[in-house]
Amino acid sequence: MFEAHFQTFEEPESGVALTARLSAFREELARRKLTGFVIPRADQQQNEYVAPSEERLAWLTGFTGSAGMAVVLTQQAAVFVDGRYTLQAAKQVDHKAWSVEPLADPPPENWLARHLIAGDRLGFDPWLHTSAAAERLAAACAKAGAELVAVDTNPLDSIWTERPPPPLAPAAVHGTQFSGEIEAEKLNRIRSEIAKLGVDALVLSDSHAVAWSFNIRGADVSHTPLPLSYALVPKDGRPTIFIDHRKLSNSVRDHLEATADVEEPDALAPKLTALAQGGASIALDSITAADALSRLIVAAGGKPVRGNDPVSLLKAVKNPTEIEGTRRAHRRDAVALARFLAWIDREAPSGALTEIDAVEALETFRRETGALKDVSFPTIAGTGPNGAIVHYRVTRKSNRRISPGDLLLIDSGAQYEDGTTDVTRTIAIGEPTAEMRDRFTRVLRGHIAIARAIFPDGTTGAQLDTLARQFLWQAGIDFEHGTGHGVGSYLSVHEGPARISKLGTTPLKRGMILSNEPGYYKTDAYGIRIENLELVVGTDIAAAEKPVNTFETLTLAPIDRSLINLNMLSGEELDWVNDYHARVRHAVRPHVDEATKVWLDAATAPLSL
Repeated sequence: MFEAHFQTFEEPESGVALTARLSAFREELARRKLTGFVIPRADQQQNEYVAPSEERLAWLTGFTGSAGMAVVLTQQAAVFVDGRYTLQAAKQVDHKAWSVEPLADPPPENWLARHLIAGDRLGFDPWLHTSAAAERLAAACAKAGAELVAVDTNPLDSIWTERPPPPLAPAAVHGTQFSGEIEAEKLNRIRSEIAKLGVDALVLSDSHAVAWSFNIRGADVSHTPLPLSYALVPKDGRPTIFIDHRKLSNSVRDHLEATADVEEPDALAPKLTALAQGGASIALDSITAADALSRLIVAAGGKPVRGNDPVSLLKAVKNPTEIEGTRRAHRRDAVALARFLAWIDREAPSGALTEIDAVEALETFRRETGALKDVSFPTIAGTGPNGAIVHYRVTRKSNRRISPGDLLLIDSGAQYEDGTTDVTRTIAIGEPTAEMRDRFTRVLRGHIAIARAIFPDGTTGAQLDTLARQFLWQAGIDFEHGTGHGVGSYLSVHEGPARISKLGTTPLKRGMILSNEPGYYKTDAYGIRIENLELVVGTDIAAAEKPVNTFETLTLAPIDRSLINLNMLSGEELDWVNDYHARVRHAVRPHVDEATKVWLDAATAPLSL
């Protein structure tokens, strides 16, 4: 019916191939006199989405989630995943070869301390771990009397004979009509931060930071418009960008060379070494900088200064051009979403549609805007029990028919040059049960509590997180993920440093964009999530003694009225739903066909007790 351009539905490899790979890997470790090895789900920059050439964890284990780690020892092997991926890993990993363990509580180091023995040599690739991660591994080894060994070349790459080549997508200039600020101004702000740090130079090890700082974009990884690259910004003088020259057209090279020197990626190590040999202190991002960079600086006589990448916070606070761009992107996205939701409402009750049909249809409606660059992550379309898998990704094997009585959870987003979107809606196919409506309404009330929150400047995401959970907690239930993440401006859909979660310690600043996505998941039954993107804005309160903020909701898509138990809503909550739906109708109605208008009018009609 629909042609999918960005998403495939192939099942990851399993069975005999994976068994042979694990056996070959153990042989390679023995050849290198290693008794174990750590395989993170990571590339050199800790990107969420990685190039096919970096998918080592998936190639070895079959687990395809975006976060995880594996440890292979002589006799045991384990895959570590967080709460989002527990059900997925259980389905993808061979339990005869691997145990599935928690990634955070307790951490993998506990498992290592139990399974390593004195004299063991545990290998790791220092380009794929941060220094903090390497230190945790070293401590676990020390506790067991084992040794942590940094390898020069990754043993897994030695047996991955069909490993894809590194990506070489062309880079592009991200014009000031989208970025709102020229590179020279951004560099002045970055140098001001370098001065505050009191260091001689800053390494931008995060390609997002390079892309933002120098106003470039690319396509080296799926779903995020990144040109994989590094930069070195000295406190004085020209910065250097390290990027494969094959990605640069003459015009892009001219753009970069207006403010920076341009070198090949393999020039980074000698450039850092030369700087460090003079005793320089060099700032590294503790979240994305590879341990190999710290080791290189120390070996040359320099001082690595690990901490937060200052560009991360600069990038998170959007300027007026970026804010207006994201509003425009959400209005455009809203038209595609309305067409999709009307189509689902019309077609799904027949029982003829599948999850893949839903994914392909939504992508098609977005493509028909004429502005879609990519989906911002693989669309999650889970019906019935698949909806309970938080980061479910449909394959041809798991593809389920959408049937009356199901809840369909669809979490999707788009990359447009003027903004990045991310939205989740839960749709009742036919008549929902009383329990479904109860759970949905508790999730909705938490969502509204975040959307209506008023909070003093300096409030953190951790302080707001409880608002989203309070009504679920009252029923003795919860959800095992954060309430919200930061979102970039035609960059990563999952952007730091701010987030709304129990771990969200960064103060929320005006201009930040965050998701608001509480949920509820009943294993083997259904999943519920409601997600809008929110912009932090100032608000006026009479006699306020300090600056006060609130949220402006950017996402414009109807919330399924049939799933709301009106008796559970307060008057203010009911007003919020009706006001929100009036906004959606006003923004979308002029831009859709007559059939979608009829559906939209019904889907956004005022509710009353």
